[in-house]
Amino acid sequence: MKRTFVAIFFSLFFAGIPSSLLFAQDEDPSAGNNGGRYGSDSLTCIMNISLYREFFKQWKASDYKNETVNDIIPSWRWVFLNCPKGTQNTYIDGVKIVSYLIETATDPALKNKYIDTLMMVYNQRIVYFGKEGYVLGRKGVDLFSYRPEDTEQIYKDLKKSAELEGDNTAGPVLVYYMKVAVNMAKEGKADSAVIFDSYDVASDIIDHNIKKNESIPKEKGNWEIVRNNIELILEPFATCTDLVSIYRKKFTETPDDVELLKKINNILDEKKCQNDPLYFETTKRLYELEPSPASAYMIGKMLLNEGKYSEAIEYLKEAEKMDDPAALQKSYIYIAKAYRAINNFPSARTYALKSAALNPADGEPYMMIGDMYAESAKDCGDNDLTTRVAYWAAVDKYLKVKQIDPNLAEEADKRIAAYSIYFPSASTIFFYTLKEGDIYRVECWINEDTRIRASKQ
Repeated sequence: MKRTFVAIFFSLFFAGIPSSLLFAQDEDPSAGNNGGRYGSDSLTCIMNISLYREFFKQWKASDYKNETVNDIIPSWRWVFLNCPKGTQNTYIDGVKIVSYLIETATDPALKNKYIDTLMMVYNQRIVYFGKEGYVLGRKGVDLFSYRPEDTEQIYKDLKKSAELEGDNTAGPVLVYYMKVAVNMAKEGKADSAVIFDSYDVASDIIDHNIKKNESIPKEKGNWEIVRNNIELILEPFATCTDLVSIYRKKFTETPDDVELLKKINNILDEKKCQNDPLYFETTKRLYELEPSPASAYMIGKMLLNEGKYSEAIEYLKEAEKMDDPAALQKSYIYIAKAYRAINNFPSARTYALKSAALNPADGEPYMMIGDMYAESAKDCGDNDLTTRVAYWAAVDKYLKVKQIDPNLAEEADKRIAAYSIYFPSASTIFFYTLKEGDIYRVECWINEDTRIRASKQ
């Protein structure tokens, strides 16, 4: 039987029929596993590995363009069938060989069979050399490229790849994972939530890798490109109306699913849909089920937006226990805003400065302090001089903003121009026996030293 097969195989090969690569229905590649790594005929296996690899090197040297590929196939096929554990190169090289045949095939039926063969190569690699997550990722991407209509299988492979590989998932796998999720929804094979579930997985992995490669610009840039690609894929489906429509139903069905609540909050927050009641409802429910500084932080933000400042402060102070410096910095600025809204300027300044300490390049805290100084100027004095000196301190803060935060420089300039006209006049300064350029202590709740300046008006 074996001799008959070999005779038929070589007659097809030398006749130049590319279908010689295809496997017959009754052939089992795993049958060659007998006899250890090199199968039952180790000498022939080693010889064929060496032979096909030598031809493969020549083909590779031609940038995979010359006809040497035809010399590779017989020995490579023998190795695949008879000693599948011989070398992992059988599968790595096999993908290149079969992909070439797929791309050069003109007969649709033959091309389809080559695609089946390529899938078999990936499956056999997993059986004998593992790395299931990595291999499934490559398999899913190739299946999407060559047979995109096989949506469910592609989705299954890429989903499992991302689950197994986690933060090690390759960027292209995540892009195709998003693409096939969209196709699943469009074809009615899953509801639209599958798009956002896939996005949730992909964005976490991308964020991890961007942070991991912060000091490696090229790698970080590559991951930012991946993020931009999946954002573009998601964009048509990312309206607040669509998101709320999808997740309102899920929330109603399973209101105690903590992971679902976190997912809804993250997506609505990222897509700036916090004004929808669903965001508040899920956040509050999450806090009830799993009280944490993070959920207290989210509730505090919402209460702040609703103008419930005292309640917001209570929740936001619980958020001070958060470990994430970025989130903690934001919680401080929100507490500062809440205190400012109830005219507790000293406490607002305290928290604004806490925020500034965590992010020295952020000008917002100093902008807020400057605004509070300007607002309280008239209440911090009882004459032409003392009711205007707080504007000096306010402008000092705006100058600080310009120094540290270019994004707010233009707005700071506007405030400097607006409040400088309220400085005391030169005659007022002279009347109170003061001198421009000297140091002056602004009292009231401000209690800061500043420099004496006259209005230029």
